[in-house]
Amino acid sequence: MIEVVSIPPLATVQDLGRDGYWPQGLGRAGAMDPLSHKIANMMLGNEIDAATLEIPMTPARFTFKKETAFAVVGAPCNARLNDTALPRAFAGFAHPGDRLELGAMTSGARVYIALPGGIDVPVVLGSRSTQLRETFGGYHGRVLASGDQLRAESTAQPLLPHGGLSLALPPLVASESTDIVVRALPSAEHDHFTPSAIAAFWSEPYSVTNLSNRQGYRLEGPILENASEGELRSHGIVPGIVQVPRGGQPIVQLSDSATMGGYPKIAAVIEQDLWKFGQARPGDSVRFEMIDLSAAAKAASEEAELIEEYRRDLGRFALQIAGWS
Repeated sequence: MIEVVSIPPLATVQDLGRDGYWPQGLGRAGAMDPLSHKIANMMLGNEIDAATLEIPMTPARFTFKKETAFAVVGAPCNARLNDTALPRAFAGFAHPGDRLELGAMTSGARVYIALPGGIDVPVVLGSRSTQLRETFGGYHGRVLASGDQLRAESTAQPLLPHGGLSLALPPLVASESTDIVVRALPSAEHDHFTPSAIAAFWSEPYSVTNLSNRQGYRLEGPILENASEGELRSHGIVPGIVQVPRGGQPIVQLSDSATMGGYPKIAAVIEQDLWKFGQARPGDSVRFEMIDLSAAAKAASEEAELIEEYRRDLGRFALQIAGWS
């Protein structure tokens, strides 16, 4: 069990989301950075869709009430267990009275905390994710607050070395770039924009604005002019869709996206790169890279291979630990 001492606004319990309710107007919710969420769970031997605590920005402080394993994965934030510094992706054990502190983030925007078996909250419509607009799921359908206590789903503890273990995470920004590069497919109204707007969208960087949250990120950069006249009827949208309202500045729909919208859609960010928006903060520079369906399918296969590689490495390490004991 872990108790919240202090926590920033909008920290919620999330899993990989609530699918299958789009026709009823209910969005998916789920982790903004599904990659960090999955890795945190795998480090404890959990199923990858087990519930974790998603913390946007920091600082935050927690106290452990019982001896338990835990994992912290995500943005670098000078995390400490008592007086011991923790790496970006860490799994280890805490004892009653131990303090977990997450300091100021030096980059990135979200940290995930996992407990054995996942965080114990009710399953609602097939998911433990928090639906903030509808106020259900997660921890009583709301954001976390001081004094809240989170219980582990399982009492079984994973095999971990005495000092814990850590993993390397994929970089948010490639070493040769200053921009967060996300891959995207042209969407339904892509060719309705002017040639100069299309060229700018795929070549110029956009800055993440302060008007960004779990529902969507508003970007600022070259104005995208729509060559078509008239209005669109509202139509279905999903996380990853890049809409362009009248002002010509794009909006990227994310985990808490609406299910319908009427703005023209210029692109769709592939699911494998949505985690990058989950770690983008206001002021970060984002650039869109156009790919085709075959490249999108290859990206999905590469992510599955990466997850399996993490799983194999952790499995081999657990066998080594079992042999030492």
